[in-house]
Amino acid sequence: MLGTWLQWGDGFALSRAADERLRDSFIQLQASVAPERRVLVVDIDESSVAELPWPWPRARVADLVELVLADGARGVGLDILFEKPADAAGDARLAMLASHGPVVLAQMFDYVHSMSPLAGGKLIGGMPGGAGAGLPTYGYLANHVSFASARHAGNIGVLPDPDGTLRRLPMLTEFQGRTYPTLSLALLQCCASTQGPLPHVAAIERIPYSRDWSAYEVVKAGDLLAGRMPAGMARDRLVLIGSSSLSIGDRLATPLGASSAGLLVHAAMLSTLLDRQQGLAPAPLPGKAIGLAFVFAVVLATAFTLPRLSAAANGLLLGASALLWLALAWLLAPRDPGFAAAAPLFCCLYLLAIAVPFHWELTQRRSRKLLGTLRQYVAGDVVDELLRSDLEDPLAPRLLEVTTLVADMQGYTSQVESLSLEEAARLTTDFLECLTRPVLASRGTLDKYTGDGLVAFWGAPLPNAAHADLALDAAADILREVARFSAARSADGKPPLRVRIGIESGAAMAGDYGTEARSIYTAVGDSVNTAARLEQAARDYPHDVIIGEGTAALARRHRLLPLGERQLRGKERSIQVYTLEAGA
Repeated sequence: MLGTWLQWGDGFALSRAADERLRDSFIQLQASVAPERRVLVVDIDESSVAELPWPWPRARVADLVELVLADGARGVGLDILFEKPADAAGDARLAMLASHGPVVLAQMFDYVHSMSPLAGGKLIGGMPGGAGAGLPTYGYLANHVSFASARHAGNIGVLPDPDGTLRRLPMLTEFQGRTYPTLSLALLQCCASTQGPLPHVAAIERIPYSRDWSAYEVVKAGDLLAGRMPAGMARDRLVLIGSSSLSIGDRLATPLGASSAGLLVHAAMLSTLLDRQQGLAPAPLPGKAIGLAFVFAVVLATAFTLPRLSAAANGLLLGASALLWLALAWLLAPRDPGFAAAAPLFCCLYLLAIAVPFHWELTQRRSRKLLGTLRQYVAGDVVDELLRSDLEDPLAPRLLEVTTLVADMQGYTSQVESLSLEEAARLTTDFLECLTRPVLASRGTLDKYTGDGLVAFWGAPLPNAAHADLALDAAADILREVARFSAARSADGKPPLRVRIGIESGAAMAGDYGTEARSIYTAVGDSVNTAARLEQAARDYPHDVIIGEGTAALARRHRLLPLGERQLRGKERSIQVYTLEAGA
């Protein structure tokens, strides 16, 4: 919708301004400096005015026209108004040239509505035309009545854009039921060669400015009058006579310069019309359709990549899309003056403005989900402390000193074999609650459930010097929880429960392990395996908690009872084992 609105709708001021600036940049970079051999510009420049002060008598202007015609010019267009009579002989000569020779006079139309419209001189030329044939106008300035018999006249009135830059030229102007051509078109109509039909024009057209100002051969009017123009320089050319002098004031802002001579604007449009007539203009391309197709392609691609790639990757893809469009717009701009070159860039910017908040929200959602999951396995205050830590990736695998607790229900199979499925599930859930609450209350990390038991550890993901004592705190609380639960079951005539716990401390690799499909935060290492072996060994002792020598060496707040040495399965040497003293 945004792309369609920007291409075929009015868009918005920022988009239109950006579009024009982008086109201006293309014009400046693409403007050809190859010499324009079909057009000659005779410039009444600063040096000519200094040599022969302005205003000039009409006889001097007539001299300019006669000199270029005598040199073989096909036609002459005058970018000068003669609204008031001057020297009679000069006026008569110019009038005679305009009545019988290939000379196009200037007249100017005013496109700004005012309470007192301009009405000076006598309009000439024009073709009968219905409404809409040309751009409506509200006033005019023409040459005085001495030139009423002239055969050709062209409009030199212009309509700059709101920023003051002249990018479009009224090719056809409608006034009081007649349609008048612009100066360049009138000169071509007057003096067209037989190289092709006259090109079709719209009421107002964008000036391509396909040639740099340096491409035009310019003769100073003073040099022409002094006989310093090389012979044959005007031969078979269309000649425009006007002024670039600041003192005369015919200056305009164009994409090629902030202060360009109005004379050269008409020269640029004349070159464009000649290119069309001679088949030299680039083949037209449907820029709007291509731009819209490009936007749809980017939208479809973004819809696919937005939820799958990171914000940075999507930003890079949109940046690459913008660069690709700039390359396309570079090719399209000279071939379709009507499409909005900046519209797809705004669409890419809009998508980028969506992509970043989208990924932020997606990341927040995933973070909330991850934190919600993490809080099921790690104590809430540990999660908060983890978020406040300066660790770049707190869940990355690291070698840490941890204490592992493995707990299990003794005789689980015999406990559930006579129970229904619902009762067995309820017993398992309630028992795991007795194990889980103390683990989380003592700031432990719940590694995993093992059916009727669990594995937990302390000292990761955040290091904690008291990890051994915290694990022993949890073990003591588990014994009390299970004892209360077992007593309640016994009161209902159900068999009592016993928990087996193994605890050991040592180095372990703690971190997020797994694949892209699934991962888990866990700890792996010899001390973890030892804790599991101690839990299995508890069945051979009258004690519910069996503690390894690593934990015993680190315990500071608990009294431990030595149980002697024990050879554990998979161990090469016996280790000293302990249990909690009663009441410890």
